[in-house]
Amino acid sequence: MDFLKKVIEHRELEEKLAWEGTFVNYLNIVKEHPYVAQTAHSRVYRMIVSKGLNEDNGHKQYKFFNTELFGLDEAIERLVEEYFHSSAKRLDVRKRILLLMGPVSGGKSTIVTMLKRGLEKFTRTEEGALYGIKGCPMHEDPLHLIPHELRADFEKEFGIKIEGNLCPVCQHKLENEYQGNIDKMTVERILFSEDKRIGIGTFSPSDPKSQDIADLTGSIDFSTISEYGSESDPRAYRFDGELNKANRGLMEFQEMLKSDEKFLWHLLSLTQEGNFKAGRFALISADELIVAHTNEAEYKAFISNDKNEALRSRIIVMPIPYNLKLTEEKKIYNKLILESDMKEDVHIAPHSLNTAAIFSILTRLKESKKNGMDKMKKLRLYDGQDVEGFNESDLKELKTEYQDEGMSGIDPRYVINRISSALIKNEKKCINALDILRALKEGLDQHPSITKEEREKYLNYISFARKEYDDVAKNEVQKAFVYSFEESAKTLMDNYLDNVEAYANKTKMKDPITEEEMEPDERLMRSIEEQIGISENAKKSFREEILIRISAYARKGKKFDYKSHDRLREAIQKKLFADLKDVVKITTSSKTPDENHLKKMNQVSERLIEEHGYCPICANELLKYVGSLLNR
Repeated sequence: MDFLKKVIEHRELEEKLAWEGTFVNYLNIVKEHPYVAQTAHSRVYRMIVSKGLNEDNGHKQYKFFNTELFGLDEAIERLVEEYFHSSAKRLDVRKRILLLMGPVSGGKSTIVTMLKRGLEKFTRTEEGALYGIKGCPMHEDPLHLIPHELRADFEKEFGIKIEGNLCPVCQHKLENEYQGNIDKMTVERILFSEDKRIGIGTFSPSDPKSQDIADLTGSIDFSTISEYGSESDPRAYRFDGELNKANRGLMEFQEMLKSDEKFLWHLLSLTQEGNFKAGRFALISADELIVAHTNEAEYKAFISNDKNEALRSRIIVMPIPYNLKLTEEKKIYNKLILESDMKEDVHIAPHSLNTAAIFSILTRLKESKKNGMDKMKKLRLYDGQDVEGFNESDLKELKTEYQDEGMSGIDPRYVINRISSALIKNEKKCINALDILRALKEGLDQHPSITKEEREKYLNYISFARKEYDDVAKNEVQKAFVYSFEESAKTLMDNYLDNVEAYANKTKMKDPITEEEMEPDERLMRSIEEQIGISENAKKSFREEILIRISAYARKGKKFDYKSHDRLREAIQKKLFADLKDVVKITTSSKTPDENHLKKMNQVSERLIEEHGYCPICANELLKYVGSLLNR
């Protein structure tokens, strides 16, 4: 079996990565590859950067997060640059707990999971390789074996700064088994694994009355006390707390702000000094990234308590808002659908997820104070669409208008849950935008955290999304009705361009039939330009813009065609659709269509299925719906 072969190959690869040698052998590796001795924060940053990044207009998009997170590029950039990058440089920010704050289902847990899984894979690469003292329960950095008196000399020779002390277990082993000969201590390669509790830990608070601090720092092994005679003997202690096991890597502190104070105080010295207290031992060194996540309400309650002042100063908060880009929201829904069994059971009609995404994002946006800027225009600007009267500078201004935009609203999982509910309730094999909007509306009454005032707003947003879908549905059907659409559009565009050129050059045109000279057809040009809202005052600049674009294409040896200018293409399409409206209306709404009508309907349905992603069910429903719209 091919799969069994892959399992065997995977196991063999793990075996090949195993390495064991003396401390002297390890020093040779460090000299050749200094990155093996990097800090936990530096390792995480190098892991993220190793996947590459895209830079656009001064913004960085880290590919590491691209597969799971959508629409959070700006939040991720801030997280990486302000925390991970700074921490990797050993700046003071590494002495802070990373707290991801944002609404439910906004991506906080996904970020932490990606960091965990990423570290597991990264430590299996050459660039992410790290080594620890063999037998150490904390997978300790072998450089801790070097005495403090010699560390300055080591840093001069190797360029590596050593921080931390030997853990009690390794200290005891060095003194009693190796008589202080550090060169004979055995070193091994470490491969992080959350399942095996190596380099990755997770702490989840439970009942404060029953949960022991040992979950964090380890505990005494009472079965060995009689054998070793003392609680201060490291052999009589289990160094199996989450802080022990997450050393050199990452520990996720789930629901940190809900934890009992005694658990949080242990993080004070760990973050600031890089050590913590356990049992009857000296302070134990630890190098790890502590990451927690919470919602805004819990964080506000936490900072309002004066008793938390010391810990508050050791936390760096990174807001993780909801996505505010329409295109990215659809990607989130597709991802959630692919993770479920829904993809096997149902066909989702085109534009359905887009309609749901419009509703979701409208609930997350705040009203702008800019004149003429409503939420729909704001939604389009955020998605990178052209909005007449607004430009790039307006977009930048909008993004700074509210610091907490995206921290509230409808979450993606609510939308997916409502889609699931609609499927189960109606036992449908195909679901369209109207089904989803209906399900979203019904779900508002059942949503526990939506107030009456919010419900009224959300109902309005459903209406906005419905209106947007109505326009898309009409255009989709009208487009499908156009026979040889591309050819028709090209002919109309060529006619428009001929008239624009004559208008600009103040020349006359020849009638193609009579060859008589005539003025440029102003009526034709305006009938097209008005489709996209070009005013009488703006027509001259729009036509000049078209001619400039044609000249630019000509200089580059490229042909200006129907798809070369997005706004002109939109205007041409709308003009064709407007001319065909009556034909569409009659054909789709006829209760007793004649043979010609049926033939036309079948042709349109086939085109919707073959070219636009519809199935027979949703294509038929779309035609009926558009017919009803045009007859209103």
